[in-house]
Amino acid sequence: MKIVTLDGETLPLQPQKPEWCSSWQFRTSTAVDEIVSALTGATIAITNKVPLRAATLAQLPDLRYICVAATGFDCTDLDACRERGIVVSNVPGYSTRSVSEGVIAFIFALRRQLTDYVNSTRAVWPDSPHFCVHRQPVLDIANATLGIVGKGDIGNAVGKMAAALGMKVLFAERKGNKTVRDGYVSFDEMLTNSDVISLHCPLNDQTRQLIDRQSLSKMKPQGLLINTARGGLINEADLVLALREGKIGGAALDVLSSEPPDRDNPLLQASLPNLLLTPHIAWASQSGVHNLLQGIAANLAGFKQNAPINVVS
Repeated sequence: MKIVTLDGETLPLQPQKPEWCSSWQFRTSTAVDEIVSALTGATIAITNKVPLRAATLAQLPDLRYICVAATGFDCTDLDACRERGIVVSNVPGYSTRSVSEGVIAFIFALRRQLTDYVNSTRAVWPDSPHFCVHRQPVLDIANATLGIVGKGDIGNAVGKMAAALGMKVLFAERKGNKTVRDGYVSFDEMLTNSDVISLHCPLNDQTRQLIDRQSLSKMKPQGLLINTARGGLINEADLVLALREGKIGGAALDVLSSEPPDRDNPLLQASLPNLLLTPHIAWASQSGVHNLLQGIAANLAGFKQNAPINVVS
C-alpha cells in the first residue's frame, strides 16, 4: 500500500511510517502541477494544505483515502471524494490547548502593550529621569469583556481560560441572525460591548470577510481583534485602515487570507501600529504537534482496519 505525504514540511516532525505500508513517500512540498504525478499509484494521501480538487481526483483511480493533517479540511473537495468513494478524515481537537493558550498570550501582549515596551526599553530607559517609563497605557485583563465568534472546542476552551482570568465572556450569535440562542448575544452586541474579540469559526460563504469596515466601526475605540482561525474571516484592507486611523486599539493575527503572504501585503508593513503577526503557528505547541502526529497515525490505522475514524466525507 503506497502512502504519500504531500506537504510534510508544514509539520515540525515527520509522521511515522506504519509497519504495514509497502511504499512511503514523504514529500516536503508539492506544487499544484505535481500533485497527480506525486499521487499516481497511491492508495493514501496525507495533506495539510495541498488542494485535492475534483479535476485532480479524477486522475487518481487508485486513491482510496485522504488524511488531512489538520482540523480544517477545506483543502479537499468532499463532494468529489464521495462520488469516487474516497474516504476523508481529519484530526479534530488536536490543537485546542495550543491555540487557546495562544489566544490568551495575545490578550496579555496587547492589553499590557508588551511589544511597545519590549521594543523601546533599551533605547529609552537609560535616559529616563525616573525609575520607570510610562508610554502606552497598560490595561488589566480581569474585568475586560471578551467576545468570541465560534463556540466549538477552541472557542469554548478560550472562554473557560478567559473566565478563569476574571474576564466576562460573550459568545456571538451568527452575523445577521434575528433569533439569538440561549448562551449567546447578537453579533452586533458582541461587537459593541467587547474589549477583545477572538475569532474561532470556520471559513465559508457565510463567514467570509465577517469582520469588515462596518463591523470594525462598531468596535470600541480601544477594542482588540484576534484571529487564530482563518485569514479570510477578515477584510484585510479594512483592518489596515482601521489600525492606521486608530479606529480600534490593535490586532493580533496568526493567519492571513493568503499563506505565505505576498511581501506587499499591507498587513506586513512595519508602520502599522499595535499589530502582532505570527506565521500560523498557534497550533504548534509541543502538545499540539504530538496530538496531531498521534491523530494521523490513528487515522491511518483505522483505514487499514476497514474502520476509518474522524470521517468527514
